[in-house]
Amino acid sequence: MNSLLSRNPSQGFEAFVQAIQREPRLSPEEERCAAEDLHATGNPEAARRLVLGHLRFVVHIARGYQGYGLPLEDLVQEGNLGLMKAVQRYQPGWNVRLISYAVHWIKAQIHEYILRNFRIVRQVTTKAQRKLFFNLRKLRRDCEPLSSADAQAMATQLQVSLREVRRADALFHGGDSSLSAPDEGYAPERWLAQEGADPAEQIEAEDWQQRMQPKLRHALTELDPRSRDIVSRRELSTEKPVGLAELGKQYGVSAERVRQIEVKARQRLRRSLEPALAA
Repeated sequence: MNSLLSRNPSQGFEAFVQAIQREPRLSPEEERCAAEDLHATGNPEAARRLVLGHLRFVVHIARGYQGYGLPLEDLVQEGNLGLMKAVQRYQPGWNVRLISYAVHWIKAQIHEYILRNFRIVRQVTTKAQRKLFFNLRKLRRDCEPLSSADAQAMATQLQVSLREVRRADALFHGGDSSLSAPDEGYAPERWLAQEGADPAEQIEAEDWQQRMQPKLRHALTELDPRSRDIVSRRELSTEKPVGLAELGKQYGVSAERVRQIEVKARQRLRRSLEPALAA
């Protein structure tokens, strides 16, 4: 394997991060070819390419678990192990990008490391308890201790006992000071990944934006200035879309005419982007 994988990240971690950022990202076709080669022949060079092409994603995911007080370089090392396991098990015929599959192995490996090392969770041993630990923040509505009704609802949803919910909630509120982090008021569940912030989705969204934004900018240049302005202010602005009547007044046409121009511009953009969307 490349020296990046054998290097101890604690020895110059920032240099390690910079090095993996320089590694080229694999295109979907390159990823598929490498996966097929690895699956068919066991070629270690194919495995190396797949791993190196995804190391930056491991760092991206590991940063989401920094709040446990564990070294980021250790979290990354564990995530790298998860990535390598995923690469060995990945099947190119699944018609899904490797990162969508690997993220679950990366997170699982990091979760196991946290559960082995974080002081508050040394008592978390069963599968149900682990599920409770990593889902408690998602179900909390505030930072106050759970009410009886909320605790019962959480126990039912997570299929654990009410006693286990109460115990976890007490730990999160510093009920066992000997297991708490040294900082007063530190609540580890605050640092768990937020609902709707799945790293795979974030990475895929970033990947999509990186690929599509230049193509969208080019497609916009193919529109006439009026159509480009209308569709940009109606569809692409981060602010509240400008109303049809306001645009109609600006261009001296009816609101219905503005709507027609917008629809036609969207259709042209869609045709221009279809090859990239199908990739």
